[in-house]
Formats: sequence, C-alpha cells, structure tokens
Amino acid sequence: MNGRILLIEDEAGLARFLELDLKHEGFDVHVCADGREGLELALSEQWDLILLDVMLPRLNGMEVCRRIRAAKSTPIIMITARDSVFDRVMGLDNGADDYIVKPFAIEELLARIRALFRRVHPEANAQVLTFKDLVVDVQARTVKKGDEFIELTKREYDLLVAFMQNINVVLTRDALLDKVWGFDAEVETNVVDVYVRYLRQKLDEHDKERYIQTVRGTGYVMRP
Repeated sequence: MNGRILLIEDEAGLARFLELDLKHEGFDVHVCADGREGLELALSEQWDLILLDVMLPRLNGMEVCRRIRAAKSTPIIMITARDSVFDRVMGLDNGADDYIVKPFAIEELLARIRALFRRVHPEANAQVLTFKDLVVDVQARTVKKGDEFIELTKREYDLLVAFMQNINVVLTRDALLDKVWGFDAEVETNVVDVYVRYLRQKLDEHDKERYIQTVRGTGYVMRP
C-alpha cells in the first residue's frame, strides 16, 4: 500500500507508533497533534487518507471531520477510545468513512485502510493494468509491450506490477522491498536497483528511462 496519510493524533506515543508502521507499509505520513492545525492541513493539501482522533486540543475530531467533509471527499477513519454506539454513529454521521476503537492492533487498521481504498479506488484492483504501451494481465500474469509479449522473472513481474498499481506515486527502495520481497526478507535495498535495471533492459530502448524514472535520493516512479 501507499499514498499520503494525514494523522491527526495528540497522543505522542501512539502517533509515533502509527507513523513508523505506516511508513514501513510505504505510506507518506504527516503527523499533527492539534485539531485546528489538522483541519488546515486537511483542507489545504491533497491526502489519500486522514486518520483522525476524536479528543484533540483546540478543535475536537468530530468538528474537524464535519468541516473536512463539507469541503472535500478525502477518506477519513476516526480513531478514538470511545466505544459507545452513540459516538460511532456521531462520527459516521459527521462524515467519517470508518471508525476504529483504541486499543487496536496495527493489522486491523491496515485491513480497514485496504478495505477503504478498495471502495474508494477500485481501479487499484483491476485485473488489467496499462501504462503507455504496456499491458499487464494480472490474472494471466502476462506482460505485453505493444504487440510483443515480454518475458519477466517472478521478481521482475512483481516489481512491474507494484509500479503499475502506483502510477505517479514515488516508491522508496524500502517500500519496494516490502512489496516485492516481503518486510522480513534479508536482502539489501540495492537489490531493488539491480532489478529495476533488469526491467529497464527488457522494457526501455537505447538506455532511456521511458517507463521507470529515477527520483534521486528517494526511489523510483512510473509517471506519464
């Protein structure tokens, strides 16, 4: 998974824990601990998801949620210690897309994020991925460049799919390691550079970065 997440949470320990785990999953995470500042950030910038605590200084999460929803359709998951039906209903009525109660396991939050993204971005689950003249049939695990089938190894294929499911998203080497090799794989990040080079040799022409572009100091991106 990936995308930009705004985490509005004033409990420093929880905020740091969530920030690290979400970054490990490949997300770009920005944290703020103030309801009013969080509202300003939510309205002034583009986010793929907002994780919003209820009890916040200066402006409570319910009001923040209501004001965001009045202006934007950014997905919102409320995070709170309140578990009453009334509180859950209030959060959803104010525009939240989902609600998770503290304490929770990070696996549950990630599952809720995945489910929300499937609803909001159904194209991410498409069985046929396209970029320029590349066509990947996910179910058949085939890759075509124009009218020509391209033979890829499993790692090369998985790497290509990771890029094509995240057009315009800069993926760090660590994020690509997690997606393609697994978070517990005992390999160095430079293996990503090696496999990107392999892919380019099979896809590009005359050493041009036509498909996968390098973002210096960060990672790689497929960008039209």
